[in-house]
Amino acid sequence: MKPRIEPPRSADRLLEWFCAPHLLEDIQGDLHEEFAYQVKHIGERRARWLYWWEILGFVQPRYIKRKSAPYPKIYLISPNMIRSYFKIAWRNLVAGKSFSFINIVGLAIGMAGTCLIVLWLQNEISFDTFHANKDRIYQVYGLSGNVDGEAFAISVTSQPLGPALKKDYPEVEAVARVKGISSFLVTANDKSITGIEGNIVDPSFLQLFSFPLLKGVENKQLGNLHSIVITEKLAKKLFGEEEALNKTIQIDVADNFIVTGILKDLPPNTDFSFEYLLPWDYLKKRGEGYNNESWLSNNTPTYVLLKPNTNAAAFEAKIKDMTRRYAGRDDVWTHFIFPLSQWHLYSEFENGKSVGGRIETVRTFGLIAAFILLIACINFMNLSTARSEKRAKEVGIRKAAGAGKGLLIGQFMMEAFLTAGIAGIVALLIVQFALPSFNTLINTQLVVPYSNVSYWLWALAFLVFTSLLAGSYPAFYLSSFNPIGIFKKQFKKSQAAVSPRKVLVVIQFTFAILLIISTVVVRNQIQYAQDREMGYSKNNLIHVDFVGDIDKNYSLIKQELINSGSVTSVTKTMGGITQNGWHTWGLRWPGEAPKDTNTTLTLFSSDANFVKTADLKLIEGRDIDITNYPTDSFSVLLNETAVKLMNFKNPVGQLIFSKDAKTKWQVVGVVKDYVSGSPYEDIPPIVIQGPGAWFNTMHIKLNSAHSTADNLAKAEQVFKKYNAAYPFDYQFVDQEYANQFENEQRTKTLSGLFATLAIFISCLGLFGLASFVAEQRTKEIGIRKVLGASVPNLWGLLSKDFVVLVLISLFIASPVAYYFMNGWLQQYSYRTEISWWIFAAAGVGALSITLLTVSFQAIKAALMNPVKSLKTE
Repeated sequence: MKPRIEPPRSADRLLEWFCAPHLLEDIQGDLHEEFAYQVKHIGERRARWLYWWEILGFVQPRYIKRKSAPYPKIYLISPNMIRSYFKIAWRNLVAGKSFSFINIVGLAIGMAGTCLIVLWLQNEISFDTFHANKDRIYQVYGLSGNVDGEAFAISVTSQPLGPALKKDYPEVEAVARVKGISSFLVTANDKSITGIEGNIVDPSFLQLFSFPLLKGVENKQLGNLHSIVITEKLAKKLFGEEEALNKTIQIDVADNFIVTGILKDLPPNTDFSFEYLLPWDYLKKRGEGYNNESWLSNNTPTYVLLKPNTNAAAFEAKIKDMTRRYAGRDDVWTHFIFPLSQWHLYSEFENGKSVGGRIETVRTFGLIAAFILLIACINFMNLSTARSEKRAKEVGIRKAAGAGKGLLIGQFMMEAFLTAGIAGIVALLIVQFALPSFNTLINTQLVVPYSNVSYWLWALAFLVFTSLLAGSYPAFYLSSFNPIGIFKKQFKKSQAAVSPRKVLVVIQFTFAILLIISTVVVRNQIQYAQDREMGYSKNNLIHVDFVGDIDKNYSLIKQELINSGSVTSVTKTMGGITQNGWHTWGLRWPGEAPKDTNTTLTLFSSDANFVKTADLKLIEGRDIDITNYPTDSFSVLLNETAVKLMNFKNPVGQLIFSKDAKTKWQVVGVVKDYVSGSPYEDIPPIVIQGPGAWFNTMHIKLNSAHSTADNLAKAEQVFKKYNAAYPFDYQFVDQEYANQFENEQRTKTLSGLFATLAIFISCLGLFGLASFVAEQRTKEIGIRKVLGASVPNLWGLLSKDFVVLVLISLFIASPVAYYFMNGWLQQYSYRTEISWWIFAAAGVGALSITLLTVSFQAIKAALMNPVKSLKTE
């Protein structure tokens, strides 16, 4: 006899779960008989499918359980039920005004801080993603074989590389070279402006990149030598409300251009920065100093647009040795391509490989945003569970009246949604008012996209997520109370040494202390670099870039400036003294080691009086002085680091040779190391060349015997005389030096701001917890006072638990902060140490803030009349 085939057990379990008990036996019996019949006539497999289908057909309101059962109930949420939830939630919010205020303010500040960070993060990760061809755009990089013992990547190439790529490789759809300029004088409508950022580009630039064209003919804006494309911003500067298209703009008082296109102003989320575009042919017209057809001179960013479905890796392998082939040398750069998606966030290279960049900052502040929101939600959790005794009777009555756990969870979640909703509205107002200041702080222009439907959908999702995060634990915790225990007064608050509430408080303060320590470390690093001996005097020192006729009339300008008494010294140089100079390698010298010739050297230049003008410390020899020593065209100064590298015992008089030994320079002096470039980096070996080098800047030492305003007024008259078409633009060296601390100052301010927010939100929750603890222990405090306890004793009694939690947070946060901040400091060669006092100061600060927060409620409870306490309790 064949064994009987049973129906699917999982289907029976489903039926038993939802079916009303008084109907279950009849329905299940009929279904089993039907199943046995179907097995005989249509087969077991089809009978099982049919059995499932018939059971699902009973999922109707009339068959569903109505009374309590061992399984959770299925509830059909009706509008009336939601309305009831809302009314009760609103009444509870109004009834506990102080509790509600703390919750709403804490959540609002946490949500606002998170929203500001998320707006910035969204801006960071969206850089240049608006370009239509973003997935096919690459930048061509150069890669050296061995510099300072490792491969070295640069983001510029030779100028001939671009056209050769287009000509030699069918995979290339378009190529664009970009040459940034900011020294041109732009004139129109009798208005002249300098310092405007512009680009000289190949005509295909606007084919590669999708900068919206407002006016002009598509793809024909840079079609001839005398065409110019400008942005809305520049159009308004030059022409006001007049129509700018087809108007004439003059560049450098020499060349006229017709406006053939007007672009929409560049968005804040792009790495490009320009207000006008000029055709590449104009660079050729400008000649020397701009146009350079040498394959050995890397000075131009080059971008390629690959054709659809091109294998980028295979293309990269093809172009790797391109410069070597054209230059006919094996000791020059190779090439690789870098995708647009990584330009902004992964722009730092080590040993020729991308190792990160701003992505580290994005990740860090993403974590900060998450923790700030978590801290705000922890407040809600802690305060809600702290009020558990007050809500216990409510839960007991509701359960006794037939409310299941699901209904109670729904009620408490509604309270969380209502609180989060109100906090969300307040947070939006905070964001709106704080956004201008936040934009100034981070140096960008973020906006809240109110007209974007996706923004509101994300905002709603964020609100729901916050509500679930904040409300889920209290909802499940409060709905789990046993009504019998509540009415028998067997309900006890947790006295465990480790409770969820204590853990949450520790999490809050751990993060807050971590931010405090981080802020102090960043501040110390900035101060450490600012206190560094610069090696030169930046006071009363300015530099003026060569524009117009300054270079041609330099000797006359220099002499008249000195004769006017407004300056004491003048020198012309290769860039500003605060800049990095020109990096090179391959120089030779007597006694060199093979590895030394591959060490990066920093080239600088001066015609005369550089030591005097910058107030450098001359250790040996003399300054370069082309006036008194005509042969100084091929003389150099070395700094101490360069002398150590070259291992010169008596450096003055030594010779240095070019790589091909065709050019030689004589060392005439040694200067003390001075900070060139970043104040956070080690001082590099510097070679200061004489007038044989090129120059683009003059440094001027103002006369300290006169006021700065008088000195500048006299200097302006001289420059107007010899360079009349251009305004007198100058930069103070001390201000440029200060600007090098901007990024770290911004990081310090942001970390300090969010540390303050974290502490404030944590203290709000602490204040609420302290008030509930004091309220719960009213009778105990009264008895202790009757027995002779003093106010300090009672204050210590109520404060010690919170102090212990903060100390635990300090012990957890300290090693974590040390690990991360020590890693952060490794990016700087010149860095401070993380001292023990930082952790001690952070602990004292956190304890002081905690005691100030808790003391109000503790002292208030300690001062209460014990007769009143015992009577009311």
